[in-house]
Amino acid sequence: MIIAPSVLSLDYSDTKKQLDELNASGAEWMHYDVMDGNFVPNLSFGPDILKAFCKASPLYKDVHLMIKDPMYYADVFMDAGADLVTFHYEAVEEKDIKVLADKIHARNKKAGISIKPDTPVEVLRPYIADFDLVLIMSVEPGFGGQKFRENAPEKIRETKALIEEMHSHALVEVDGGINDVTGKLCKEAGVDVLVAGSYVFKNDIKKAVQSLCE
Repeated sequence: MIIAPSVLSLDYSDTKKQLDELNASGAEWMHYDVMDGNFVPNLSFGPDILKAFCKASPLYKDVHLMIKDPMYYADVFMDAGADLVTFHYEAVEEKDIKVLADKIHARNKKAGISIKPDTPVEVLRPYIADFDLVLIMSVEPGFGGQKFRENAPEKIRETKALIEEMHSHALVEVDGGINDVTGKLCKEAGVDVLVAGSYVFKNDIKKAVQSLCE
């Protein structure tokens, strides 16, 4: 299972130390949340901060676009160093979903699609073969530190079943309220990638990452 700590929760008064600890923690990915204040009621990072993270960390850059115009900004963040770009099903018209996935793949990057907690997995059926990753939100996107939604493990199982049914090779990722307890629930449901922010950066980083791997 891949652990992807979310730098949304990083202590920016101690950035270098925390990044050094993260790089040595055993985590393979860095989860980078982009919020525009429109699609979600919060603002976060732009592309220049991602460029800085690329210089400071060798971890795989998992970029999550929680924005209204992912068609335009996908290129901006791929230029800045994203390895994988995930956008929301709810943020684009259905006719543009495959178009955007193809655009990301044309840049030799991985493409992911995300759904909010109340969006049914079944909406992804027509598109699942076009993506390398499906991100299940286990909180309402926009803010860190929220409580884990209890329906998330079942949505993970449904997504895994759909991926198998459609002969896809997509990974399943979960994000929101992840700690050592909820992480185990998701692992039991078959998740491939765990995103954790507060749990990692508000504790001993290495120990927190290792506890998620157990």
